[in-house]
Amino acid sequence: MLRMARQQPPPWVHAAVLLCLLCLSGAIEIPMDPSIQNELSQPPTITKQSVKDHIVDPRDNILIECEAKGNPAPSFHWTRNSRYFNIAKDPRVSMRRRSGTLVIDFRSGGRPEEYEGEYQCFARNKYGTALSNRIRLQVSKSPLWPKENLDPVVVQEGAPLTLQCNPPPGLPSPVIFWMSSSMEPITQDKRVSQGHNGDLYFSNVMLQDMQTDYSCNARFHFTHTIQQKNAFTLKVLTNNPYNDSSLRNHPDMYSARGVAERTPSFMYPQGTASSQMVLRGMDLLLECIASGVPTPDIAWYKKGGDLPSDKAKFENFNKALRITNVSEEDSGEYFCLASNKMGSTRHTISVRVKAAPYWLDEPKNLILAPGEDGRLVCRANGNPKPTVQWMINGEPLQSAPPNPNREVAGDTIIFRDTQISSRAVYQCNTSNEHGYLLANAFVSVLDVPPRMLSPRNQLIRVILYNRTRLDCPFFGSPIPTLRWFKNGQGSNLDGGNYHVYENGSLEIKMIRKEDQGIYTCVATNILGKAENQVRLEVKDPTRIFRMPEDQVVKRGTTVQLECRVKHDPSLKLTVSWLKDDEPLYIGNRMKKEDDSLTIFGVAERDQGSYTCVASTELDQDLAKAYLTVLADQATPTNHLAALPKGRPDRPRDLELTDLAERSVRLTWIPGDDNNSPITDYVVQFEEDQFQPGVWHDHSKFPGSVNSAVLQLSPYVNYQFRVIAINEVGSSHPSLPSERYRTSGAPPESNPADVKGEGTRKNNMEITWTPMNATSAFGPNLRYIVKWRRRETRESWNNVTVWGSRYVVGQTPVYVPYEIRVQAENDFGKGPEPDTVIGYSGEDYPRAAPTDVKIRVLNSTAISLQWNRVYPDTVQGQLREYRAYYWRESSLLKNLWVSQKRQQASFPGDRPRGVVSRLFPYSNYKLEMVVVNGRGDGPRSETKEFTTPEGVPSAPRRFRVRQPNLETINLEWDHPEHPNGILIGYTLKYVAFNGTKLGKQIVENFSPNQTKFTMQRADPVSRYRFTLSARTQVGSGEAVTEESPAPPNEATPTAAYTNNQADIATQGWFIGLMCAIALLVLILLIVCFIKRSRGGKYPVREKKDVPLGPEDPKEEDGSFDYSDEDNKPLQGSQTSLDGTIKQQESDDSLVDYGEGGEGQFNEDGSFIGQYTVKKDKEETEGNESSEATSPVNAIYSLA
Repeated sequence: MLRMARQQPPPWVHAAVLLCLLCLSGAIEIPMDPSIQNELSQPPTITKQSVKDHIVDPRDNILIECEAKGNPAPSFHWTRNSRYFNIAKDPRVSMRRRSGTLVIDFRSGGRPEEYEGEYQCFARNKYGTALSNRIRLQVSKSPLWPKENLDPVVVQEGAPLTLQCNPPPGLPSPVIFWMSSSMEPITQDKRVSQGHNGDLYFSNVMLQDMQTDYSCNARFHFTHTIQQKNAFTLKVLTNNPYNDSSLRNHPDMYSARGVAERTPSFMYPQGTASSQMVLRGMDLLLECIASGVPTPDIAWYKKGGDLPSDKAKFENFNKALRITNVSEEDSGEYFCLASNKMGSTRHTISVRVKAAPYWLDEPKNLILAPGEDGRLVCRANGNPKPTVQWMINGEPLQSAPPNPNREVAGDTIIFRDTQISSRAVYQCNTSNEHGYLLANAFVSVLDVPPRMLSPRNQLIRVILYNRTRLDCPFFGSPIPTLRWFKNGQGSNLDGGNYHVYENGSLEIKMIRKEDQGIYTCVATNILGKAENQVRLEVKDPTRIFRMPEDQVVKRGTTVQLECRVKHDPSLKLTVSWLKDDEPLYIGNRMKKEDDSLTIFGVAERDQGSYTCVASTELDQDLAKAYLTVLADQATPTNHLAALPKGRPDRPRDLELTDLAERSVRLTWIPGDDNNSPITDYVVQFEEDQFQPGVWHDHSKFPGSVNSAVLQLSPYVNYQFRVIAINEVGSSHPSLPSERYRTSGAPPESNPADVKGEGTRKNNMEITWTPMNATSAFGPNLRYIVKWRRRETRESWNNVTVWGSRYVVGQTPVYVPYEIRVQAENDFGKGPEPDTVIGYSGEDYPRAAPTDVKIRVLNSTAISLQWNRVYPDTVQGQLREYRAYYWRESSLLKNLWVSQKRQQASFPGDRPRGVVSRLFPYSNYKLEMVVVNGRGDGPRSETKEFTTPEGVPSAPRRFRVRQPNLETINLEWDHPEHPNGILIGYTLKYVAFNGTKLGKQIVENFSPNQTKFTMQRADPVSRYRFTLSARTQVGSGEAVTEESPAPPNEATPTAAYTNNQADIATQGWFIGLMCAIALLVLILLIVCFIKRSRGGKYPVREKKDVPLGPEDPKEEDGSFDYSDEDNKPLQGSQTSLDGTIKQQESDDSLVDYGEGGEGQFNEDGSFIGQYTVKKDKEETEGNESSEATSPVNAIYSLA
């Protein structure tokens, strides 16, 4: 049958192709064709069964599934606990019709627990017996919680606490969660959380934990019931009985409540180390729950490596580490680190990964013809290594009658010269202490003549120049061979334009007119033959030869878009239109004809892209144009300037003249340039032999010409088209010219990139880049491949090849060959080719480097020297010498090291090299190999060496804490890589304030000291600490930290207030204050001198100045000035607080009396009296606003 990209083949085609592929592998399924299914015998095959651990709901009937297929249909029976289960004797048990599924009915009474046990199903017909897994039937249980009276739990505040759940053992295990007796969920965090075992852990108990009680709840899966345990009540003993909720968010909550701080310790698991076993493919759950005050943080690590980021995730506030789908590489030592500010502790968990059996090669059904050989392979892996047991028809193979045609070799059964009597079902049972796998595989011996599986005499239609494939599904035993013929005659179709796949399908790479006809596929085996026919019709492609063109029109006009199509007349043509890539609705203003679309009264909404789609049931072609609609406007003076520039119209009327063997003249008529001059023309060509339908650039010409002579290659059927280019873009291609075939000639060149390389140790693959259509120069292009051994100068071997590769077999290992590849067509051979040197395949090197010498250069590098191997032992191209080395141990006791192998490469044929980046103070082992293109050779003798002591790595987890303004606490951990015996630590620190640095201070500590408390010299400066570890060699890598910024840096105002006393002690400040005090003293002396010029002056002469009606007056005619000080002065206003605020500048001399002629006498006696009072009021009223004035600062200090 023909299969095309544009058509969906019937489902049986996919099944048939898969069937043929399986046939070739020797293990197939019987085709689903009913006629074959009913005729062919088949041993039983289990198709459905219950899970191995089958847990059922006690309220429902029990169903144990077992279904199988076979021909004849199999019968079923069961065993229970390895004994025959007589279904007929138990009225509650029945078996479904045409199935082995057991149904146990409890509607009339009975206890499901009575039927618990291990069940196994047997499906049997006359050709064998298939077995199900051993199905363990268990009834779900949800036992009640035992009643118990729980006394209140008394605990000291800050102490750890574990509330045990101990749920009743259910099947399956219940889901545990904690709630209060009022069914409120218990809030969990890193301090209070539930462990994987269901217990509730308190890292430290706080007073607020008494506010609720705690009840463990168990939810059972099948019954959907929740059982609640009696609630725990807590009594917390505390030094601070007041439960102030504001303390919960206190930065130092515990010390605020008087709770003593404690270093972490583990509540679960106990001790410092534990182990855990997990099965491959399961989830690994590691858990660490710690107590401590403050609540510790938990971190997880793996010794010698990183946690698997793609599989690892943290749960339960980092207290649990889950690794999904565990594999063998996940084994090793993990440790959890619990830490708070008081210290840290760790717990190591050794993880061992075991494995229940898992398949490497599961046995498959084997269908053979009489006399054929075959094998069943049952290969599994596990930890520990599983054992393999073979059975036949459910019985141990050892107890079966001997069969001379059958041989058991461990996990493989080999069949030789099989006969009809060899039919049976074999079982492979592979098991270890963690589980088992059971697989059924039948051996069926069939002698079936070939039979075709597809409908006969189909009619297939295909478009010219397309690639297509004819399928011919078949069945037979022995597996038939398939051959193809055309029109009932000629030789088998294979090669050239045809390619036959292993499953029998025939591919035609490029359909041509002459490929039309009747194709016959013939399947043959020793029992007969069968054939089928397919009639292939080749249709012309659908092409739009006059495409719609871009147009610019005015609104209200009529526009016509052309779309003329050429198609195969035997196919039905459909022409449709799209607008902006969506189906176009043809309204009243539009008219659609076979070759055009007309739009009447064009409107703005008609603007857009229009696509003509010409399609048949086999193919389609598209052409697109853009319609621009202009709004009504006055016609501009320059018509060309008003119209937008566009891409040029396509050239037209192509004509070929001056026809010659290697040239032709092409002439064309330019299209409209659309207001942008044409700059270039591109001439393209297409040929119909190698790449039909694909256009290639031939040459480029200036926009001023419309005729050019084209140089051509021999034996090419040319067709040309022209594209115009302006500054806007390229035009649509012109319509193609008529075809012109040049005469043939022998090739003038040979293929390039000739290479000879071995893909196996006994072959050499010769490859080259095939020549294209313009260099073939004639029909039936082929290649003459020649080769011979370079040293022997023997005669040339040669072969003619149509493709681009040839494999030379049975070659010696890695020997040079001379290679030549020459092109040839029906007109003759190409020029003599160049000789290329190639090599046959490489084999693994046979020798290892000898006399390997090691010289230690320093603590991290060694120098290697070795004797090179002989060239004839390399058996290939020597790529490099390679050193494999690994760290065996550290010279430091109890230091775990990774023994992962590392490698160092030394390219080329050299006798020495350097290995660097080693760990100091360690024992190493090293081996050398030679490497060629195939791989590594044998390993040299293992050498041992020891690296000397080196400088240590940086101390780990260097922490700087500042509990108060007087002290700074430093803590650190030992270096991860000591690289020798630590003799101490060196701490360098320096104070800094902004850009100013103090003097550096150096402290040396013993190797066991990991803490240091420093007394601060002042509370303002910060400190920069640099810490390094030392060995006898010297100081190692340093780590630098800075002390936290003090609070006064964050709040500048507070800093000023808190540090006034410190500033007042500075010399520059004292000098400034003295200068200001001296200046004020001088001013006071001047004022005093002015006041002392005269006595007390009367304010007003009674006889000279008449009294105003508002002036206060006593009976004797005198004035009372007793409250004069409380009256506001002229030119002043009273503030809201009753003080006097001047509206003028405080420093104005007018306020001191000079120039105030209407209010003061000339001697200024009032000035002297008022000035003292005024100074006092100014000081009091303006103290806050004038604090920055030096003078007022003195007053404020006074």
